[in-house]
Amino acid sequence: MTHKATMWGVRTAALLMAGALAAGCSAPGNSDSAWTAQPDISASPGASKSPTAGATGSPSPDPSAAPGPSASTSPGPAATAAAWKTFTDPAKTVSFDLPEEWIAQSVTPEEGTLPGALKIEVKKQDNTVVAALRTGLPSSSSSECPEAARKPYVVISSVPVELPGLTGEGAIAPHVVFRVIHGYRYFGSYGITNIVGGADGQACELRNVVRGPAGKGDYSFGDLGVLKAFAPDEKVAPAKAFDTLGQAAKYVDEGSEFANVQRMLMSLEIKN
Repeated sequence: MTHKATMWGVRTAALLMAGALAAGCSAPGNSDSAWTAQPDISASPGASKSPTAGATGSPSPDPSAAPGPSASTSPGPAATAAAWKTFTDPAKTVSFDLPEEWIAQSVTPEEGTLPGALKIEVKKQDNTVVAALRTGLPSSSSSECPEAARKPYVVISSVPVELPGLTGEGAIAPHVVFRVIHGYRYFGSYGITNIVGGADGQACELRNVVRGPAGKGDYSFGDLGVLKAFAPDEKVAPAKAFDTLGQAAKYVDEGSEFANVQRMLMSLEIKN
């Protein structure tokens, strides 16, 4: 397949010394934690490879970031699935590619969605849900985020993708992202968004939602719609949980699961 956008990644503190990681863990509420993001090239079959922007310093407040002095152009992992197939809904309003052994299944959308809304779950052979595509979501404003409740977060991977979406205050062009927020552990999530995460690299929640064109509703495609710093007694899945930021970066930079998920999310097409 031919991807619609040049894929690039923002690699993070996986390459930092253990001491820097420990410093970040010891101060979860400190936005000055030593988190460094670096650009990466995620090379899937058919994707053109050219370095683009990364970021250094504090966590990036949104998926697009400026280049920094520690920029790296080493390629990321390619998707490892041997064979791919294309899912298209009966009305041909959405389509995306997925590994041959994964299953895409239409299920009943949640209450409150717009007429014609879709919910499509993507599962592995063991019935584990990898991601869900939801369309026709009602538009909603971000909830209040008191300063005391904010947690530092970092954008580990951010890939621009050509999809319909609103732009303007608080919104950017859609990106496929993997972001981590720091609570009692590092919680990570992948999805597509055009919503800026939060000011000064801190947020109460990170939304994997694209604000869609007027009258069409919002849509999401990822492991969960909202990422937050979970409490110890809360269920974390399907979000990922890591002991260090380095583990989260390794999941993105070396893991076959994320490489396949990223290619799947990048292939999404939505008719206006």
